[in-house]
Amino acid sequence: MKKTILFSVLGIALIAVLIWFGKKNNKSAVTFETEKPFKTNIVRKSVATGKVIPLEEIEIKPRVSGIIEKIYVEEGAIVKKGDMIASIRVIPNVQQLNGAQGNVRTAKLQLDNALVLYNRNKELYQKGVIPKQEYENIELSYNNARQQYNNAVTDLQIVQKGTASGFGNVANTNIRAEISGTVLEIPVREGMSVIESNTFSPGTTVATIADMSVMIFEGKVDEAEVGKLQKGTNIEVDLGAYQDVKFPAVLTFVAPKGTEENGAVQFKVKADVDTKAKSEYMIRANYSANANIILEKKDSVLAIKEALLRYDKKDDKPYVEVEKGDQKFEKKFLKLGISDGVNVEVIKGLKPTDKIKIWNKASKEEDEKKNGHPKDE
Repeated sequence: MKKTILFSVLGIALIAVLIWFGKKNNKSAVTFETEKPFKTNIVRKSVATGKVIPLEEIEIKPRVSGIIEKIYVEEGAIVKKGDMIASIRVIPNVQQLNGAQGNVRTAKLQLDNALVLYNRNKELYQKGVIPKQEYENIELSYNNARQQYNNAVTDLQIVQKGTASGFGNVANTNIRAEISGTVLEIPVREGMSVIESNTFSPGTTVATIADMSVMIFEGKVDEAEVGKLQKGTNIEVDLGAYQDVKFPAVLTFVAPKGTEENGAVQFKVKADVDTKAKSEYMIRANYSANANIILEKKDSVLAIKEALLRYDKKDDKPYVEVEKGDQKFEKKFLKLGISDGVNVEVIKGLKPTDKIKIWNKASKEEDEKKNGHPKDE
């Protein structure tokens, strides 16, 4: 009797458990939230990384080799074209010095000989012994010898000192500013050796001068975006030195040829930066910068968040799931437009009243079982 009652109780309990599990399995395991499409403005931008540099920047190099004797300016100084930057003390080359001294001695011998002939024939001419033409030829030879001697002496002075008397401000030992602007850098110090700039050597840079009143942005963009860039486009430049400050600029150059960098082809771009618009900020050469270039813009378009998108495994078509009622969803494929990385334009496939499933962890795992792994965003 007791066993019969016990078995009856256990049977009733088992039936109750089975009924509870059945009801639980009939219910949806996950409740999904939904979101409707919305109207918004979408701007597709390209970001070019680079730096801000002066439009005109030159390196000042010496015309003779020697030792920096004196530097007249400091980095950051404002100079005008023709201002003295530094002076050089020439250390003569032994071979050149020996040659110049030899030329002076030779020219002196020729001058002395020409002077003797000139004096002798001058007396003969005055006595009427030789004709005037012969006397004038001898006088011309003497004058030429005197000029050659003077030239040899000047050449010797240039070899010894880098300049000669009578040259004034054009002396090669004086290094002057070639343009008006700001002295950006002086990489040499007094007492250092410098090499002249010539066909065989670029020479030693004594100073770098730039016109800081006209600044440009110089950067690079990827080949996937360069086709949509146009000269004259208004852009904004962000400087690393000033957070949340945007300088207006105009795109002026897009390189016709790209260069490969780390497996990607990059194209150089340049833009004129309007520094006067933010005159309270001091812009220095080589500030790191980013240029925000608008590639495409659409106003008041139907859009959804890109996080709602999934991609079909077979043909990689984008789709979302739209609620049909009571947590039941239907797959709808979409035709998409431009995207700003957060929102994407929906051209076809949705209505403003549609309720779109918000994907969560459980729904993603369920979708991956059906369609494979989602496309990476």
